Amino acid sequence: MTKEINTDREITTHIKNKELVRTRRRQIVDAAVKLFIEQGYHKTTTRELAKKTGMSIGSLYEYISTKDDILYLVAIAIHAEVEKGVTDALARPTIQDQDALNEVIREYFLVCDRMSDHVLLMYQVTHFLPEKWGRKVLEAELRITNLFIDAMKKLKELGKLPDLDDRTIDLIGHNISIMGHTWAFRRWYFAKNLTIDQYIEQQTKFIMCFLGNVEH
Repeated sequence: MTKEINTDREITTHIKNKELVRTRRRQIVDAAVKLFIEQGYHKTTTRELAKKTGMSIGSLYEYISTKDDILYLVAIAIHAEVEKGVTDALARPTIQDQDALNEVIREYFLVCDRMSDHVLLMYQVTHFLPEKWGRKVLEAELRITNLFIDAMKKLKELGKLPDLDDRTIDLIGHNISIMGHTWAFRRWYFAKNLTIDQYIEQQTKFIMCFLGNVEH
């Protein structure tokens, strides 16, 4: 089971209402993503961030300590969305069917589509983060990949996937993760020729074809 990330502990806040903290931090993240992409991370000021979210600077700092904290919150927001999508997919009745992995892939790609700006931003600015947050962002990325790896291992136990070795499952898990990100990187091209549903269909066929070849 994937461990839930407690951002309240990671990033200090004096607000006692946890639900309010989650709501405000999500507002900050969504506003920051747009500003960082439009203006650049370094050129965006905390004053602009506060204005974009409708908060005062004082209120903004009740939910974050530094601008760097926001990038970490972006990474965690992506992970939370992916985790929910994959967990929901695995909980459906189709987990017993041969299309179970398709469901997991589909949910992940849909998250990457909805949060494509967030994904793109993380690749653009992660190297600006202090080592502490940079390391945690990478850990969050690996946790996302491990969701696919764990899902495939579970499906293998159910007899719904070929008897793959752990190294192969690990490689496929990383490939799925990268394929989702590729939609965010190349949407300027793919969106001219494919809908997200068509992209999901083509990439899923590619993965399943690979699995079929491995089985032999």
